Amino acid sequence: MRVEANGSGFQQMPEVGGTSELLGIAVAAVALLVTFGSLVAAGLPIINALVGVGLGMLGIRLATVFTDIGTTTPVLATMIGLAVGIDYTLFILSRYRTELRHTDDRAEAVGRAVGTAGSAVVFAGLTVLIALSMLFVVNIPFLTTMGLAAGATVLTAVLVALTLLPAVLGMLKRFAFGGQIRKRTQAHDAQGRIANNGVRWAQLIRGRPALVVLLVVLVLGTLALPARNLQLALPSDATAPTSTTQRKAADLIAQGFGAGRQAPLMLVVDGRQLTAEDPRLAGQQRMEAFGKVVQWAAEQDNVANAQIVGVNEEGVGASVLVTPKTGQGDPATTDLLDALRAGTGDIEEQTGATVGITGLTAIEVDVSERLSDALPTYLAVVVGLAFLLLMVVFRSLLVPLTATLGFLLSVLATFGTTVAVFQEGTFGLVDGQPLVSFMPMILIGIVFGLAMDYQVFLVSRMHEMYAHGDTAHEAILDGFRHGARVVTAAAIIMIAVFGAFILQDDQLIQSMGFALAIAILFDAFIVRMTLIPAAMYLLGDRAWWLPRWMDRIMPKIDIEGVGLRPEEDWAEEVSHRGDEAPEDAPSLR
Repeated sequence: MRVEANGSGFQQMPEVGGTSELLGIAVAAVALLVTFGSLVAAGLPIINALVGVGLGMLGIRLATVFTDIGTTTPVLATMIGLAVGIDYTLFILSRYRTELRHTDDRAEAVGRAVGTAGSAVVFAGLTVLIALSMLFVVNIPFLTTMGLAAGATVLTAVLVALTLLPAVLGMLKRFAFGGQIRKRTQAHDAQGRIANNGVRWAQLIRGRPALVVLLVVLVLGTLALPARNLQLALPSDATAPTSTTQRKAADLIAQGFGAGRQAPLMLVVDGRQLTAEDPRLAGQQRMEAFGKVVQWAAEQDNVANAQIVGVNEEGVGASVLVTPKTGQGDPATTDLLDALRAGTGDIEEQTGATVGITGLTAIEVDVSERLSDALPTYLAVVVGLAFLLLMVVFRSLLVPLTATLGFLLSVLATFGTTVAVFQEGTFGLVDGQPLVSFMPMILIGIVFGLAMDYQVFLVSRMHEMYAHGDTAHEAILDGFRHGARVVTAAAIIMIAVFGAFILQDDQLIQSMGFALAIAILFDAFIVRMTLIPAAMYLLGDRAWWLPRWMDRIMPKIDIEGVGLRPEEDWAEEVSHRGDEAPEDAPSLR
């Protein structure tokens, strides 16, 4: 005899701190070693991230005293906390190393690094926090809690990067880049400027910018096509890992009794309105009404069985169990629910009783539909916020426009790829299942913040140099000269941390890790480092155009830290071009 068991009592909390996290950290450590060439410097972002995640997990555990927390919330918070914690520290530490070339005062270098890269980290962290906090617009408590918990972890990562890292750098002093495993050598061009792979990549794009834009749009557009078939549902025993007893029990039930046995609908029939002077006659009327409801439900398409499973003590109410032929997540089951709801008015008129429809299947369908309906609004809010923030930061209309359109392309391509792999079962890696209902919103919120992160670190340098004398094309090269290496390392770390969660047994966590990893791949490498520079090459000086009236009313936000750089730094910067320092170079005096 074979015995398996399922039900809500068998839900388990996914493990935190296992193989997935360790693998992600290991890959991140290798990327950091390659970036800094120093054992000490490579360890600082990882230590900062672990401290931030630890504080975030402590906060989530404390929050369980006051509210219920979903089982996937700690895993999601860990995933995001590790990734942004490492990346935010990487950005500030990389800028600190750059500032050491301009000053021997380490305290001054730390201050400039926090004032420049730290400002961008605050901007990026706030965008992620706002996007995740905006999940409350869906008005579903568990999703609101998940967004707030993940957002709090991101906020913790920002605070740790801005406070703990400068303190540790102050303690380490000249040993911050100790334990070198290789010497850092850089090639220079004829004008004395650094000529690295970032510059070479930008020069390659400059050769055929229109062709690059066309290819990127075609590739991402093609990858987005499967998103048309997107199906959303909540996790159940039928979607649990095949190794669990609840999944085995669900499979046995489906084989023996049909898939619909695990997707029942419950009709609640209220017959209190049916009254008569003779109580026995009233009872007979109610039973006839209950029978008509059962007959009506059984006659619907896709119904395997309908029967009364309970009558209350007074005999005025009944529960009718409707078993579909198809399982949970099947479109035919949703169609049956819609048909029953559409016909309740007619059956109520025929019987005089009130009929309501409930059950776990109906609740899950309603939640999924609410999330699907709210998705366009949420996406519009996030995209609109991105456009406004970037317009203020870069004081341009076309730079934010290209950035937000690129974000939409990367998100749609991510949806399409995830649908193909996890819903349609392409490549046979997993059994095809509908995607979890809240994943698209979580994905949009996280990728939005990270996309703005990479946009700021690449384009802010372009804006800075264009404002101080570079041509539009030279400014793009400067942006890649100073930002491409760091953004590449940050993206690789993100992909490693998120991708490692594909090793989890829970298919929900697998799909979330895959979607986030592939989204970073698309957005960082294909959009930010390929599409955006190609579009800016085509636009030229027009990329930085802004109507004068808008320039006057918009607040000035210096996330590049231009005001922190003294005249001699600007003189050194432009001397490589053979020019004089611009008259508007900022002063600290």
